[in-house]
This record gives sequence, C-alpha cells and structure tokens, in this order.
Amino acid sequence: MDTAYLWIKTFHIVFVVSWYAGLFYLPRLFVYHSLASDPVGIERLQTQERKLYWGIMTPAAVIAIALGLVMWLGYPMWKLPGNGWIHAKASLVLILVAVHVYLGKLMIDFRHGRNRHGHVFYRWLNEIPALPILIGAVALVIFKPF
Repeated sequence: MDTAYLWIKTFHIVFVVSWYAGLFYLPRLFVYHSLASDPVGIERLQTQERKLYWGIMTPAAVIAIALGLVMWLGYPMWKLPGNGWIHAKASLVLILVAVHVYLGKLMIDFRHGRNRHGHVFYRWLNEIPALPILIGAVALVIFKPF
C-alpha cells in the first residue's frame, strides 16, 4: 500500500472516531434534556445538542464517509475476490447514517417542544444501535470474513 492510502485511512479512522463520539454523546444529552425542567438548563442543553450535531458529528460523518469512498473507489478493493466484507460494511454505514439523521430529528423535536420519549428510551438509544454497528464494522474490517 502506498503512503497516500495509509494517510487517507488514518484520517478516515480519526473522523469515524469523532463521529462515533457524537453518536454516543448526543443521546446522553437527550437523557439530561428529557429530565430537565428549568428553562436555562433546557436552553443550555439545546445549545450543546446543536453544536455537537452540526459542529462535530455531521462534519465528521461527511469527512469519514468521503474518505471511505475515496478508499473504496480509488483503491478498488471491492473488485477483488474475497472482499464481500466491504459491501457489508457499507451497508452498516448506511444504517449508521440513518441513525445520525434520526438523532437530528429527535434534536429538532426537542427544540420545538415535541419530545415524546422518556429518559429510559434515550438511555437505550445511547447504546443501541450504535454499539452493535460499531462492533460489526470493526469486526468486518479486522476479520474480512467473506
């Protein structure tokens, strides 16, 4: 592998980690938000949620996906026999994008006073489905099972 590919891969991993940090933390903010009752606290949480989603998570997701596409298309491993795992990983990324968009919808619902879930829902959302997707994607990259 050439050096450019390794740098692209390095930054892909860095931005995936940044994206995942937000995917784990935003539902935690929703837990606190669903329990908050004071206007100042609610406003603070809305600000944190907005900055996390638009300032960190979304740019990290876009860059991680873009770098993943550069690796996938620029270094056509997907054409080689025995690299079906990359298609499975791409499917997990699409599911993760759907989770990201859903979290954005929940954030907007909070902002407009339309939250319909309690703190227990957000506690579960904090771990599921992001954790299994993370484990699945990493396992696919490490083991390359098919």
